Amino acid sequence: MEGIRKILVPVALGPVEFTQGLVSYAGKLAKALEARLVVANIINSRDVDAIQRISSMGYDVDGEHYVSGIRSERESFLTDIIRKAGLDDQQVQTLIEVGNPIEQLLRIIVDEEVDMVVMGPKGATHLEHVLVGSVASKLFRRSPVTVVCYRDEKMADRLRKRITG
Repeated sequence: MEGIRKILVPVALGPVEFTQGLVSYAGKLAKALEARLVVANIINSRDVDAIQRISSMGYDVDGEHYVSGIRSERESFLTDIIRKAGLDDQQVQTLIEVGNPIEQLLRIIVDEEVDMVVMGPKGATHLEHVLVGSVASKLFRRSPVTVVCYRDEKMADRLRKRITG
Protein backbone atom coordinates (compact mmCIF):
# COMPACT_ATOMS: atom_id res chain seq x y z
CA MET A 1 0.00 0.00 0.00
CA GLU A 2 1.63 3.18 -1.18
CA GLY A 3 1.37 6.47 0.62
CA ILE A 4 1.09 5.29 4.24
CA ARG A 5 4.10 6.95 5.89
CA LYS A 6 2.74 7.69 9.35
CA ILE A 7 0.20 5.85 11.52
CA LEU A 8 -1.43 7.36 14.61
CA VAL A 9 -2.37 5.13 17.53
CA PRO A 10 -4.54 6.95 20.09
CA VAL A 11 -4.12 5.16 23.41
CA ALA A 12 -6.56 5.40 26.29
CA LEU A 13 -5.44 3.92 29.57
CA GLY A 14 -7.84 1.01 29.53
CA PRO A 15 -7.04 -2.63 30.18
CA VAL A 16 -3.30 -3.14 29.67
CA GLU A 17 -3.74 -6.29 27.58
CA PHE A 18 -6.03 -4.49 25.11
CA THR A 19 -3.69 -1.49 24.88
CA GLN A 20 -0.71 -3.81 24.40
CA GLY A 21 -2.52 -5.63 21.62
CA LEU A 22 -3.51 -2.37 19.95
CA VAL A 23 0.03 -0.97 19.94
CA SER A 24 1.51 -4.32 18.83
CA TYR A 25 -1.01 -4.57 15.97
CA ALA A 26 -0.32 -1.00 14.84
CA GLY A 27 3.42 -1.69 15.09
CA LYS A 28 3.12 -4.75 12.83
CA LEU A 29 1.09 -2.72 10.35
CA ALA A 30 3.64 0.11 10.44
CA LYS A 31 6.50 -2.33 9.90
CA ALA A 32 4.75 -3.99 6.94
CA LEU A 33 4.08 -0.57 5.39
CA GLU A 34 7.51 0.83 6.35
CA ALA A 35 5.71 3.64 8.17
CA ARG A 36 6.43 5.58 11.35
CA LEU A 37 4.18 5.17 14.36
CA VAL A 38 2.81 8.03 16.47
CA VAL A 39 1.47 6.79 19.81
CA ALA A 40 -0.68 9.50 21.41
CA ASN A 41 -2.44 9.92 24.71
CA ILE A 42 -4.62 12.89 25.60
CA ILE A 43 -5.01 14.23 29.13
CA ASN A 44 -8.58 15.50 29.08
CA SER A 45 -8.68 19.24 29.80
CA ARG A 46 -12.04 18.67 31.49
CA ASP A 47 -10.19 16.75 34.24
CA VAL A 48 -7.58 19.50 34.57
CA ASP A 49 -10.35 22.11 34.83
CA ALA A 50 -12.02 20.08 37.59
CA ILE A 51 -8.76 19.99 39.57
CA GLN A 52 -8.38 23.74 39.18
CA ARG A 53 -11.96 24.30 40.39
CA ILE A 54 -11.28 22.15 43.45
CA SER A 55 -8.08 24.10 44.07
CA SER A 56 -9.99 27.40 43.88
CA MET A 57 -12.22 26.14 46.70
CA GLY A 58 -9.20 26.02 48.98
CA TYR A 59 -8.32 22.34 48.71
CA ASP A 60 -4.65 21.43 48.54
CA VAL A 61 -4.46 20.33 44.89
CA ASP A 62 -2.67 21.96 42.01
CA GLY A 63 -3.54 21.65 38.32
CA GLU A 64 0.07 21.99 37.17
CA HIS A 65 1.28 19.26 39.52
CA TYR A 66 -1.66 17.09 38.49
CA VAL A 67 -0.74 17.39 34.80
CA SER A 68 2.95 16.86 35.53
CA GLY A 69 2.23 13.72 37.55
CA ILE A 70 -0.22 12.31 35.02
CA ARG A 71 2.16 13.08 32.13
CA SER A 72 5.00 11.26 33.92
CA GLU A 73 2.81 8.20 34.64
CA ARG A 74 1.58 8.05 31.06
CA GLU A 75 5.06 8.46 29.58
CA SER A 76 6.19 5.49 31.67
CA PHE A 77 3.12 3.47 30.65
CA LEU A 78 3.60 4.19 26.94
CA THR A 79 7.33 3.48 27.08
CA ASP A 80 6.61 0.09 28.66
CA ILE A 81 3.88 -0.77 26.13
CA ILE A 82 6.13 0.22 23.20
CA ARG A 83 9.06 -1.77 24.61
CA LYS A 84 6.89 -4.88 25.15
CA ALA A 85 5.62 -4.57 21.57
CA GLY A 86 9.23 -4.87 20.39
CA LEU A 87 9.06 -1.64 18.42
CA ASP A 88 12.15 0.24 17.29
CA ASP A 89 12.48 3.53 19.18
CA GLN A 90 13.58 5.21 15.95
CA GLN A 91 10.25 4.39 14.30
CA VAL A 92 8.00 5.46 17.19
CA GLN A 93 7.08 8.94 18.37
CA THR A 94 5.05 9.42 21.56
CA LEU A 95 2.84 12.43 22.20
CA ILE A 96 1.04 13.29 25.40
CA GLU A 97 -1.18 16.33 24.98
CA VAL A 98 -3.65 18.18 27.18
CA GLY A 99 -6.98 19.23 25.69
CA ASN A 100 -10.27 18.01 24.31
CA PRO A 101 -9.43 14.46 23.15
CA ILE A 102 -11.18 14.59 19.76
CA GLU A 103 -9.88 18.07 18.94
CA GLN A 104 -6.33 17.13 19.96
CA LEU A 105 -6.36 13.90 17.95
CA LEU A 106 -7.68 15.67 14.84
CA ARG A 107 -4.99 18.34 15.29
CA ILE A 108 -2.31 15.64 15.60
CA ILE A 109 -3.57 13.99 12.39
CA VAL A 110 -3.15 17.26 10.50
CA ASP A 111 -0.01 18.64 12.21
CA GLU A 112 1.91 15.34 12.09
CA GLU A 113 0.70 14.55 8.55
CA VAL A 114 -0.74 11.21 9.63
CA ASP A 115 -1.95 8.91 6.84
CA MET A 116 -3.87 6.35 8.90
CA VAL A 117 -5.29 5.91 12.41
CA VAL A 118 -5.42 2.55 14.21
CA MET A 119 -7.64 2.54 17.28
CA GLY A 120 -10.10 0.53 19.32
CA PRO A 121 -13.84 0.98 18.86
CA LYS A 122 -14.32 2.48 22.32
CA GLY A 123 -12.42 4.11 25.14
CA ALA A 124 -10.87 2.96 28.37
CA THR A 125 -14.10 1.84 30.05
CA HIS A 126 -15.01 -0.79 27.44
CA LEU A 127 -18.65 0.20 27.94
CA GLU A 128 -20.30 0.74 24.60
CA HIS A 129 -22.01 4.07 24.06
CA VAL A 130 -22.06 5.16 27.71
CA LEU A 131 -21.66 8.68 26.44
CA VAL A 132 -23.26 9.44 23.13
CA GLY A 133 -20.58 10.72 20.80
CA SER A 134 -17.56 9.00 22.35
CA VAL A 135 -14.08 9.95 21.19
CA ALA A 136 -13.85 6.79 19.08
CA SER A 137 -17.15 7.34 17.26
CA LYS A 138 -16.38 11.03 16.69
CA LEU A 139 -12.95 10.22 15.31
CA PHE A 140 -14.43 7.59 12.99
CA ARG A 141 -16.82 10.24 11.63
CA ARG A 142 -14.50 13.26 11.50
CA SER A 143 -11.06 11.90 10.64
CA PRO A 144 -9.70 13.15 7.31
CA VAL A 145 -7.70 9.90 6.97
CA THR A 146 -8.54 6.20 7.03
CA VAL A 147 -9.34 4.79 10.46
CA VAL A 148 -8.69 1.09 11.10
CA CYS A 149 -10.63 -0.47 13.98
CA TYR A 150 -8.61 -2.93 16.08
CA ARG A 151 -10.34 -5.87 17.78
CA ASP A 152 -8.60 -8.12 20.29
CA GLU A 153 -9.52 -11.83 20.45
CA LYS A 154 -11.90 -11.43 23.40
CA MET A 155 -13.84 -8.72 21.60
CA ALA A 156 -13.81 -10.65 18.31
CA ASP A 157 -15.10 -13.82 20.03
CA ARG A 158 -17.88 -11.88 21.77
CA LEU A 159 -18.95 -10.34 18.44
CA ARG A 160 -18.83 -13.72 16.66
CA LYS A 161 -21.12 -15.19 19.35
CA ARG A 162 -23.62 -12.37 18.85
CA ILE A 163 -23.73 -13.14 15.13
CA THR A 164 -24.00 -16.91 15.42
CA GLY A 165 -26.37 -16.80 18.40
